[in-house]
Amino acid sequence: LVSPESSVSVSAHNAVVGLAKAPGSTGLWEKFSFGLEPSALQERLFVSEENVDGFLGTAFCPSPCSQSALESQPLIEVLDVTEDRIQIRLE
Repeated sequence: LVSPESSVSVSAHNAVVGLAKAPGSTGLWEKFSFGLEPSALQERLFVSEENVDGFLGTAFCPSPCSQSALESQPLIEVLDVTEDRIQIRLE
């Protein structure tokens, strides 16, 4: 992370933390952890096609699945992500 480019904005009902990657750091962030104490952090995933696929894969087939069960699962594509909504297409 780069300190000068990172930011925090707090209002009565919301808090926003803007993070900036350090130079040389590449790729998308997959997850982040937050909490009041380092020993009790909660993990959250960023919305990406891979994370949505993984989440829905465990929701549809929580135990190890057969190949035919995996092939019958829907194709999931993240089309658009905004502050107010996420648009996902299932085939």
